[in-house]
Amino acid sequence: MGININNFLSSKSKDRKMIQFQDLDHLDGLSISTVSANLYGSDRDDLVMFYFRDGANFASVYTQSKIVSENIKWNLNQKSKKIFSLLVNTRNANAFTGEQGYKSMEEISEIISKQLTEKQKEDDETPIKIRPNNIIFGCTGTIGEKFPSEKIKKKISDLIKNIKYTQNKYIWMKAALGIMTTDTQPKMAMEECLIGKTPIKIYGIAKGSGMIQPNMATTLGYVFTDADISNEILKKLLKKNIENTFNAISCDGDTSTNDMVSIFSTSKAKHVKINNISDKKLKYFEESLNKVLLNLAKRVVADGEGASKFITINILKSKSENDAKKIAFSIANSPLVKTAISGEDPNWGRIIMAIGKSEGEINLSKLSIKFGNLIIVHKGKFYNQFNEDETKEYMRNSHIEINVDVASGNKNFTAFTMDLTKKYIDINSDYRS
Repeated sequence: MGININNFLSSKSKDRKMIQFQDLDHLDGLSISTVSANLYGSDRDDLVMFYFRDGANFASVYTQSKIVSENIKWNLNQKSKKIFSLLVNTRNANAFTGEQGYKSMEEISEIISKQLTEKQKEDDETPIKIRPNNIIFGCTGTIGEKFPSEKIKKKISDLIKNIKYTQNKYIWMKAALGIMTTDTQPKMAMEECLIGKTPIKIYGIAKGSGMIQPNMATTLGYVFTDADISNEILKKLLKKNIENTFNAISCDGDTSTNDMVSIFSTSKAKHVKINNISDKKLKYFEESLNKVLLNLAKRVVADGEGASKFITINILKSKSENDAKKIAFSIANSPLVKTAISGEDPNWGRIIMAIGKSEGEINLSKLSIKFGNLIIVHKGKFYNQFNEDETKEYMRNSHIEINVDVASGNKNFTAFTMDLTKKYIDINSDYRS
């Protein structure tokens, strides 16, 4: 893959578009292991196992595509209240693989559950019998290719032998690298907060660079916390906080067959009991969870395939949040807008076009458009003090902000996207080779 992990471990390196890589460390109740199953025909890590020694409460949101991968079908069919392992493979999406793909999940989960049960017997005084329905999967890569189950099955024992009960930045980095496909950078985020007086950790990793368009969940994102929160509350928290994070990004307007975002709670932090999502003691936890999700989501956009610009689109004073979303993504997904920004051309007419086709309600007589703080359209008319040279200079920035006030209500929505470059075409015309 050509990635020097030492470069990533330097806090000053690879700081091109986002904040520095954070120092994720140990989180009680979680173990991580990575290996190469030679899925890429190389020795890069391509299998990552997350092991919860005492089980974890969990919640997931999945793609709303009508064609979903076999691993997501497997995950949806498991009704266990505790998860003991999440296995993520790259290179192969296990989508449109039919019976072979689903049966692979059955076979691999059987092997993992048996071997982890043996590890329980070796390591714990009161071992737990782990069952196949305690295992879930994440798959990412090419759609429609036979799932490489034999290669993966051969590496399960190595994964389990490599389990580390204590994590550090290096291990988290290996996990984040191990789930990458066309990504050029690993994606990690962390926050710490209090529930009552008890310190809580929230750590997350994600992958995603192309085939990114929000629809309940986008790309792969995995969040881990030592808080003690029930499945039901985790589900409500995730569903609520996905909307302005992973559901607020788009790279190319394409929703994957494999999208999933999951949160796992190891319950190792001994804090006051949380009874429901409205519990005031959850306030700081929810704020921190949202920060982790938004940080990861932004990293996906910043690392979008071929991206040279990170674009923030603020839709203000819309009649409804749904209208604001329609307008934001009409702009974010317009190839004409994205190529103009790539070419550093302040072609605001393309923004007008995207707003007009969105079907979101606007008050044309009061419409306002700004690039950053530079006024382009004011009260529905081209601004008479518009400065072309100043605007061209602004377009040279790596971060571009588009502000649109549609003056039809009081709802706002912010979307994040990237520009469309020739490199995007190069990557996707040669993706499988």
